[in-house]
Parts: sequence; structure tokens; C-alpha cells
Amino acid sequence: MKPVYLDNNATTRVDPEVVSAMLPYLTEHFGNPSSAHGFAAPSRQGMKTARDNVAALVGTGFADEILFTSGGTESDNTALITGLAAHPGRDEVVVSAVEHPAVLALVKRLEAAGRLKAHVIPVLSCGCLDRERYRAALSPRVAVVSMMWANNETGILFPVEALAEEAKAVGALFHTDAVQAAGREPIDVKRTAIDLMSLSAHKLHGPKGVGALYVRRGVKLEPIVHGGRQERARRGGTENVPGVVGFGKAAKIAGPRLRGDTARMRALRDRLESGLLGRIRNAMVLGASAERLPNTSAIVCADAEAEAVATMLGREGIAVSTGAACSAGSHEPSHVLKAIGTPVAAEFGAVRFSLSRETDDDDIDRALTAMAEIVARLRDRAPCTAEGRSSRPREAAYA
Repeated sequence: MKPVYLDNNATTRVDPEVVSAMLPYLTEHFGNPSSAHGFAAPSRQGMKTARDNVAALVGTGFADEILFTSGGTESDNTALITGLAAHPGRDEVVVSAVEHPAVLALVKRLEAAGRLKAHVIPVLSCGCLDRERYRAALSPRVAVVSMMWANNETGILFPVEALAEEAKAVGALFHTDAVQAAGREPIDVKRTAIDLMSLSAHKLHGPKGVGALYVRRGVKLEPIVHGGRQERARRGGTENVPGVVGFGKAAKIAGPRLRGDTARMRALRDRLESGLLGRIRNAMVLGASAERLPNTSAIVCADAEAEAVATMLGREGIAVSTGAACSAGSHEPSHVLKAIGTPVAAEFGAVRFSLSRETDDDDIDRALTAMAEIVARLRDRAPCTAEGRSSRPREAAYA
């Protein structure tokens, strides 16, 4: 029986067309693009084409606004450092409580070093940003705001275009981590006030180890990788030409397919959710009432720990991930689940299903059947009280 891969927010399978586009740059087109001889020309052209394709995917008319990096983490770090450097008289940043660790870990480190004051904006029980707290945190002391476009665990979308306008009103730079959104949500950055935007190739069927940072013209970038004058002196080091070419090809494929692919993924996701809620009592979808990515569903089942569910699904050949991290034998809820504050999610964790354009009806059918059976088995094994009920506290029915 073929494996079922439903962990596409972690990474996607590299598209065969992307592999084909990369191969020549691992063989005959091996020249360093910074060299002056003829071997460099194909590499330079490959990078130019890729830059044009990534620029088109996110809607900028200026290819030089795309800076290639090693991935989303480097892009996030560069954006935050740039935002702080842009306003040397300002020492505050605003982030959400559910940002990726690539943002939160750097902010925590810089705050501990006394380099900034962080405003960490909470989310509501629906997973949406607390807009009142966000507006209250904005002031002329804020250098940079970083708000993710789409959450990697729940798929919940933030209204980044509106958030960017509010940040610009106090003179702050605005960055968004769009790693999960690119290729799954329409992006037209030139119509927004966004200054900096992070992207990653391997979330849209490109290779790992390559990403990009959109840098709006007029924003002076502060490099964090120093060396040569590659990337217009914005990032030192010989470029990962095959990876960049692969990113460009993945972006070129994703753009024209976006509308059809997202509609199909949304229909499959909705069928998965309705099927699970119909078969599993005391189950809920995190962020069900919020705007979400079309491919993402985080399911919480009372009396069934997400880590156990994911492990048992894996034994059935079904790959998912969880909203809980297992460490030293104890299950700790992720920072996202803690921020949402749903007691049952904090206790049991969430199983995240993340689809791709390759997901089909058979994959959903397999996941539905296996998930319902696994949750039933886990609940049967749960410790019982004298009355015959699970000793775990239960929420009201969520479906």
C-alpha cells in the first residue's frame, strides 16, 4: 500500500520538473556566477531567470528586490536585524506569540542581551491576532514589526496587509514570514506596505537549503552573512546556483497553478475535517472559524494524545505531524498551542494534516479511516474510573 504523505508544511516533495531544471547546474553548468569567463555565463543566466520567477510569484515588478538566502530562517533573521539597523534611535520590536522560532528565538536572544524591548502580541482563542493589543504596542519607539502571513501549525492567516499599514503609520518597518503562504495564497506585494518578506523553496516543491528575502526598494539591508559582493553586496558567499534555479522553477510552476491547486486542496481538507468530526466525538479543529490556509488542518481529540496518534498513523504509512513536542519522555504543548490557550489542546496536543497539490482522494480516505480507528483504540486503553469513564477531564463536544 502506498505511503500517504500529509506533512507538507514541514516540507514538500521536490517536483520532478524542478529536479530536471537543477541537474544541468550540477553537471555541465558548474561555473561560479561571479567569474569573468564563459563558464560563468550559464550560471548567471540561471540565477537571473530564477530571480525573475520568484519576483513574479510574489508580485513585485523589480527582480532586484529578491535576495536569495539559505532558507526561511536566514531570511527571518536578516529581516529583523535590518529592521533594527534601519532605525538606530528605536529599540522596540513587535511580534506575535505564534511566530516561527526563527523570529522568536532571535528576538529573545537580542532582548536578553539588552539590545531591544519586545512586545509579544497574544492571539485570541480562535488563533487570530489580538488586534487591540497590536495597535496598543505600536509607537514611535518601534523599529520593526514581524508578523507571519500564515501559521505553520494551524494554517491561520493574519491580515498582514492591514497590519503593515498600521506599522507604517508609526514609521516602523514591516516584515512578514510568508514561508507557508507562498504558493498557497495569492501574494501581490507591490500593492502592500510590506517592506520585507521571507520565503522558502522547499515549502512549494522546491529544494531544501534555499530561500529568499523580498527587500522593498529603498530599504537598506543589513547583511548578516559577510564576505564577497554576491547578491549585490547584500549576502556574501558563492551562490547555491542549482538550489536557486530549482527555487525559480518551483515558483514558475506554482504561480499559474495556484488558483486551481488551492481550490482542490481546500475541498480535500474540508472533506477530511467533516469526516473526522463526524466519526470522532469530542474532536475539534483549531482555528475553524478563522481564515486559514487551504491545505492545513490541526485536529485535537480529547483523551487521545496527538503524539501517540501521529506515531500510530506513521505505523500505518501515514505521515503527519503534531502540535506538541516530545522531550525527555514528557509531552509539552507547542508555543502555538500554549498561545491559543485551549485547555484540551494544551493537554493532548494537535495532529496537523497539511496537504499539497499531490494529495488525492485516496489519501484522505486512508487518513479518515486510520485516524478514527486509532483514536478509538487509544481511548479504549485510557485509565478508567469506577464509573467506567476515562479519568481524564473532558471538554464538551466540539463537533
